[in-house]
Amino acid sequence: MCSSKKGVSALQLQRELGLRSYESAWFLAHRIRMAMEEMHMLSGTVEVDETYVGGKGSSKTRYQRQTPVVALVSREENKVHSRPVENTKRNTLHQVIYQQVDTDSRIVTDEWHSYKGIHRYYAGGHATVNHGQGEYSRGDIHINHAESYFALLKRGVHGTFHHISRKHTGRYCAEFSFRWCRRKINDSQRTESVIEQVHGKRLTYDELVNKP
Repeated sequence: MCSSKKGVSALQLQRELGLRSYESAWFLAHRIRMAMEEMHMLSGTVEVDETYVGGKGSSKTRYQRQTPVVALVSREENKVHSRPVENTKRNTLHQVIYQQVDTDSRIVTDEWHSYKGIHRYYAGGHATVNHGQGEYSRGDIHINHAESYFALLKRGVHGTFHHISRKHTGRYCAEFSFRWCRRKINDSQRTESVIEQVHGKRLTYDELVNKP
């Protein structure tokens, strides 16, 4: 889980570790993902973007069944924080940004209307790129890092996990964010890093299965 860019399925863990049940491997994977959870207060130029992951269904229903996820990427710090959100409305996205980004920063987003007004709270202001008009970069105004992160997350969901529920999306986001933040170190160093973060984090099977 610390080395595979697209993650490792519970079935693969079950085979490689010789576990008797799929449930044991699935539980183990989520306990490791919980150890990967961390909060970054980001600064500098911070790209913010949102997407939808997980779920199944036709194109008409996919946004109802999928989970909205927001990602914030600090270019200078090479850090990302991503999390599922209830919706992509203005109050929701603004609250996530307030919680994760230092007020001395500059915010960069696409033209989604929910980001309007965020400039009032950040010394560096708010710059936008207009995807709807075919604009993907204007000098250093772009959200390419955030989009690259989402591309990796989605390849993992579709190619490795196939389907993830809204209930557990936060831990999958933590896993991909953890690896992305440490993409420039080797596998052993990433493994040591997650072991260091295990202390104080406990997840029971009952909480995993029954907690809303």
